[in-house]
Amino acid sequence: MRNVIELKNINKVYGEQIKTQVLFDLDLAIPEGSFNSIIGQSGSGKSTLLNIVGTLDQPTSGEVYINGKRTDQMKKDELAALRNETLGFIFQFHYLLPEFTALENVLIPYRIQYGSVPKEKLARAHELMDLVGLEKVKNNLASNMSGGQQQRTAIARALMNDPKIILADEPTGNLDSDTTEVIYNLLREINEKMGTTFVVITHDRRIAEKADRIIEIKDGRIAMDI
Repeated sequence: MRNVIELKNINKVYGEQIKTQVLFDLDLAIPEGSFNSIIGQSGSGKSTLLNIVGTLDQPTSGEVYINGKRTDQMKKDELAALRNETLGFIFQFHYLLPEFTALENVLIPYRIQYGSVPKEKLARAHELMDLVGLEKVKNNLASNMSGGQQQRTAIARALMNDPKIILADEPTGNLDSDTTEVIYNLLREINEKMGTTFVVITHDRRIAEKADRIIEIKDGRIAMDI
């Protein structure tokens, strides 16, 4: 199985006058189609790691390969294109646009990349909304949905451009335990049905243990990988 994410000797240092090193000589490979959880205390470097994988941040040194392409040397427009084609993001805060319906929010990544939405892509958006269990509220404004429904909308939006990789940062951090369970079961279902690679940051060990692999980050290094 080929690796869709490879990090080689990654270091990350913040600051000019006062330097703070967050990641130290970190190596990581993520196989295609796998479901991975990253755990670690606040300040351990796990969100920095996810941002580097997602090309939202660059390492101070080291090499980053996403879907076979080296990203740490790419220009901004190349990174933006790679993100929109290859990566889907799910955050703790769903960042839906409240004045748009759930369906309109799901279509946003496609509109950003291609402009108008052809019939087959509109049908795809409807399929995704059915997949995440939102067929009855797809025309509701985002502001008129529950927290769980909003997060499901964010998941459908992340899938709209058929990304190879989904990066999720505490995707259920604002949800109750029952809804958390439903959302994680949904993510696993998508992983199994569509072969999408998942990298999920979570503080919830119970949830982390449902992954194929648990990676613990401690003081900017990989402390455990099982």
